[in-house]
Amino acid sequence: MSQLSDDRNAELRELFFESALELLQSLNEDALKLEKQPGDVEIVRSIRRTVHTLKGDAAACGFRELSEAAHELEDALAIGVGASATSLPEIAFTAADSFGAMVASYRQNVSPPSAEPLRKLVGRLLANQGGEHASQSGAQDAKAALAPASFVPTEDEHRLIDAAIAGGRKVYSISAQIDSRCAMPIAARQLILVALSELGDVLGERQETGNTGNKRLWFWLASHVPPEKVAGKCRIPTVTATVKVETVQRSSERSVPVSGLTAKTEDQASAPERGAANAGVEGETSTRTQPAQTGSAENILRVDAERIDSVLNLVGELIIGKSMLQQSLQELGKRYPREALRGRLSDALAFQARVLNDLQRSVMKIRMVPVEQLFRRFPRMVRDVAKQCERKVELAISGQDTDLDKSLLDAISEPLTHLVRNAIGHGIESPAERTRIGKPAHGTIRLNAYHQGNQVIIEASDDGRGIDVQKVRAKAIQQGLASAESAAVLSDGEALELIFRPGFSTAERITEVAGRGVGLDVVQSVLHRLKGVVEIDTQIGKGTTFRLKLPLTLAIIKALLFRIEQRLYAVPLNSVAEITRARESDLHQVGSYEVLQLRTQSLSLVRLGRPPADSEEKRSNKIFVLVISVGDRRLGLIVDSLEGEEELVIKALDDQTMATDLVSGASILGDGRVVLILNLAAVVERASRERSTESGRVLFGLLLTQADRARFAALGQAPLAQAHTGGQS
Repeated sequence: MSQLSDDRNAELRELFFESALELLQSLNEDALKLEKQPGDVEIVRSIRRTVHTLKGDAAACGFRELSEAAHELEDALAIGVGASATSLPEIAFTAADSFGAMVASYRQNVSPPSAEPLRKLVGRLLANQGGEHASQSGAQDAKAALAPASFVPTEDEHRLIDAAIAGGRKVYSISAQIDSRCAMPIAARQLILVALSELGDVLGERQETGNTGNKRLWFWLASHVPPEKVAGKCRIPTVTATVKVETVQRSSERSVPVSGLTAKTEDQASAPERGAANAGVEGETSTRTQPAQTGSAENILRVDAERIDSVLNLVGELIIGKSMLQQSLQELGKRYPREALRGRLSDALAFQARVLNDLQRSVMKIRMVPVEQLFRRFPRMVRDVAKQCERKVELAISGQDTDLDKSLLDAISEPLTHLVRNAIGHGIESPAERTRIGKPAHGTIRLNAYHQGNQVIIEASDDGRGIDVQKVRAKAIQQGLASAESAAVLSDGEALELIFRPGFSTAERITEVAGRGVGLDVVQSVLHRLKGVVEIDTQIGKGTTFRLKLPLTLAIIKALLFRIEQRLYAVPLNSVAEITRARESDLHQVGSYEVLQLRTQSLSLVRLGRPPADSEEKRSNKIFVLVISVGDRRLGLIVDSLEGEEELVIKALDDQTMATDLVSGASILGDGRVVLILNLAAVVERASRERSTESGRVLFGLLLTQADRARFAALGQAPLAQAHTGGQS
């Protein structure tokens, strides 16, 4: 029983950690809105509801420090306190950071940090608000202290509300402000409760005493009557001062008011007050509509990503099995061409292949998530970095509905963060400089995502000063990353590649945001690991765009197989622009690298194997050249022979199995042979780096080191079930 209880608590905490991240993200988003719309009561209420939910969830898990800190903030955000405070957005940001640090500590089973900085801000807010209220008249004080609001239902009340709505009844959230002249304030609750009971079922109630001592009552009512009748029933002279009725709609997370009706008793509502009500102050009958939330909790199932990965791995094994069956069927056809069962086996295998393809696509879709999950983290980050750099920056987001594999989404979070921080620290000019050169004082950073073929493109662009290629060349020479001779012969595109070298920076001074030479090399290394590429478009004075190109999935690819020195390799088929035949005599030496005249253009070549001996026989040797396209770069790979196309399941290789970065993974063919998959981005980057050095060598010699060759030989001889491919057979 104890073990079962521990498992239940662990599951509850995991659910809390997941929901807490969403709540903290909502808190950041509301704080950003409030910073742009100071004093917006609805945003303040949304912040309070988020804090209230976080408080309750933390208390349920036993996270006392977080629950208490959230409770103090919730009290400070009580209606009438802090709605117009200019410091409230900063308090909300501090709360999000403080709560986030606490959640991270709880997850790591360490003591949470102190919430004292947040408590000081909350105390200052309460002190300031107390002074403001003391200087206002009694009527204004009462009105501010008693502005009606929705209250948050408990889980039991949630179920009652959802059941009532599912049963076809309307559910109303009713807020009743007790008249200060009421002679029987204690009996007022019973009078309203009796009146509401005549109209339907009361599902829940609350009461609260305002700062001035006046009382407010809240009720949930399930009924078939219209809201006007509910408001009329609650309008009791000398008992209720203001009554507000809101219609509630079922939500995936909570029951939320979607439309409201506010009423005052006739003897309380004077003409000036009615005019104020029409101007937006709580007064006579008025109607407002809030965005309705949609979705159903019953249709959402949370599954650990590892379980989906396990299913995808099994699908990959099935694809390998399909290849084995297809090869066996071909051998059967050659040996027994007139066998009657051959046709039936072929039909069954074709049916299995169709079902397997559908299964593969379905599992892939489960792994796909909208890029919005990544993009929504950036508004807060942009705001903080811009403030730190004394810049005015606006963030524009588009394409957030574009789907991307969850593993890729998590992997590019850090590179994209580096790009955005660099855009603010390096790209966007100061407001004074932008105004001087005729630009708007506010700079703009744009994040965009879209599909292009079987790739997803993520762009991070700015309208800043752009990248000065000549300055990049000079800095690379100064920092010893390239010689003056090699830098001079680089094209602008090749020179821009230098900014991805470790330690490269054009910043004149070191700050917390820029100048340490750490960042863009991380971007390129991560993209290489993901079998993607990064491109740069820049114009001096107009801005820069970094374009990340990623495969839709890392698991299964269409590949072209070829041989180098009798070893079998593969490259993604979508990276092969064309295949051409040539002789060694068609190749020309330009400086220290080889080129091939392909129609009207010179194609730089990369030789992955040993160059043949310099002889007449060498000049007559026929070779295949694979023209590969990686971003805007084109290179020719010299290979010995072609093996055909194949659908490959990518298996990860650890450093103990294969040390070179030119190989991104391996796969197993239907006959049990192991094929290595080249990392084309790393090949192109290596070629570019070799050309910028003193030697300029692009002849790589052996693709694999001697140790790699020995491991690869053992890998190819291992039984299929024991093939060492990152723990996956």
